[in-house]
Amino acid sequence: MGDFRMTDAGPVPIGDGRGGRSELADPGRVGDVLDVATLDAPDAQRDLIVGFIADRVREANADGVVVNMSGGLDSTVTAALATAALGPEHVYGLIFPCNKTGAVNARDAEGLAEALGIEHDTVHLQPLFAQFGSLVPDRFDLHDEPALTGNLIARLRMSMAYLAANATDRLVIGTTNRSERLLGYLTKHGDGAADLLPIGHLYKTDVRALADSLDVPEFVTEKRPTAGFLPGHYDRDDLGAPYDTVDAVLALAVDAGMDADAIADRIDVNEEVVSRLLDRHDSTDHKRSTPPIPSR
Repeated sequence: MGDFRMTDAGPVPIGDGRGGRSELADPGRVGDVLDVATLDAPDAQRDLIVGFIADRVREANADGVVVNMSGGLDSTVTAALATAALGPEHVYGLIFPCNKTGAVNARDAEGLAEALGIEHDTVHLQPLFAQFGSLVPDRFDLHDEPALTGNLIARLRMSMAYLAANATDRLVIGTTNRSERLLGYLTKHGDGAADLLPIGHLYKTDVRALADSLDVPEFVTEKRPTAGFLPGHYDRDDLGAPYDTVDAVLALAVDAGMDADAIADRIDVNEEVVSRLLDRHDSTDHKRSTPPIPSR
């Protein structure tokens, strides 16, 4: 349960590959630049995460999980793992289109949820977003402010997910990966809020390797990663580098303790790119920490 099984005609969900080729290179790239492999046994990692999800839900005495599904790699892998851990009857998917780009991805997410056999609902957020925006004080202009509006939409999605979780006695399962966490490429109290993060320890390239072991459809694994707020805008535009570079830099800096100069030499990447990524990691530490409390 939870895998996307292949038929003679291809994956069960039908996709047309819209979104283009993936930004990700061979998932072994990070392992190649480090002295230790990152995901040399995807099947073992799958079993580890499936057990983790089952244990956390059981310990919470919950009836399952709620997962926000975007039609992208991370949420699809997370939903598949949760289904394998709990059975489809204990996984509920929420799909939140808010613009034309989101509508295209929402159709993919609906097909993926149906292939997994999980209950799901599609909630069009545009009316709620518009109403919220109409109540915002004039001094906070949301027009032409993609960061503000993107964070707001992410928080509206998570509010709906927690409403569903409260109503059904379930946990909210997050879909954020390690690359996003280390760069603060998430919204506080939005996609950064969850009761458990089953792929939070995996770099984006690792998630892709795990997706291959789950038979996630090709049209998902080949999508260019995007937050989906602006047409034609992708994660690489925000981060300044594709994920194979991002993951190699982060693994060498955070896991292996190398400095920017050494990393640039090791993987033949411009030192400015490395420094910018590491600066982002340092400046977003607050997104990986609990709120500070005065010491006595």
